[in-house]
Amino acid sequence: MQLGTRWTSGDEPPAAVPPALRTGIAAVDATIPTDQFGQPRPRWTLTWLEGRPIAELDTGVIVTLDEDGVAVAHHDTEDGFA
Repeated sequence: MQLGTRWTSGDEPPAAVPPALRTGIAAVDATIPTDQFGQPRPRWTLTWLEGRPIAELDTGVIVTLDEDGVAVAHHDTEDGFA
């Protein structure tokens, strides 16, 4: 069993986050505008499903690894991934 972890978008991901997933997370973080009104940044949650890492942002963006180990970002919608 592997435990997950949480961290704030834009911060350095914890050591438990695999290097390949960090690439996708950084790409998503780069698209989030800086807040000038004091609003908190969204937070990432790292979980593991059948041994595969999944990073989910509070906004519904999910970063996973494809079959080749490359980070892929999706947005979770009511109908599934978009």
